[in-house]
Amino acid sequence: MATERTGARSGARALARQAMKAQVSAMAFDLCVERGYDNTTVEDVCAVAGISRSTFFRYFTSKEDALLGDAADAGEHLLAALRARPDGEPVWDALRHALGALIERYAADPERGRQLTRLIHGAPALAAAHHEKHAGWYALLRPELARRLGADPSDALDPRPSALIGAALSCVDATLASWAEGDTGTSLEDVLHRAMGSINA
Repeated sequence: MATERTGARSGARALARQAMKAQVSAMAFDLCVERGYDNTTVEDVCAVAGISRSTFFRYFTSKEDALLGDAADAGEHLLAALRARPDGEPVWDALRHALGALIERYAADPERGRQLTRLIHGAPALAAAHHEKHAGWYALLRPELARRLGADPSDALDPRPSALIGAALSCVDATLASWAEGDTGTSLEDVLHRAMGSINA
């Protein structure tokens, strides 16, 4: 019983921490949209959220992390979607379909997705953090792509898996940049398919 109570308390604390992180992240996002990324400080976020700097840094490593902190989870989600694709599917097609799982996060709240994209493109520090998080996906996705190519995942001399990841993520960036310009009535997934289709054009 004691073990169950300890587990329940631990689970409740984790949920409370997750909820607090989400709340502070949302406040940071709203402030950056309102004031501009460069004109918003960690102190500003703390003041609005009613927390101290030390509390902020218990949840996030930086202001950029507060806006982009779910990228690691998104990478795992992308890997799961890629693994779920049929083995006989061409690798580029498998990536294209799997990336639909990634952009669903933007499409679920189009206005917020466009605002985040504009923030990233308008602030060099945030754009750098965004690309740094994407860079972490290479090691995550490379073994699955190598497997689909019939290659050795440990062969660092084979550029194909990394080239495919880089090309696919560049297509995502191009897709979001185009989509963020305004609502044309075209779905985000259709824009992605058009961007990725251009590689074979």
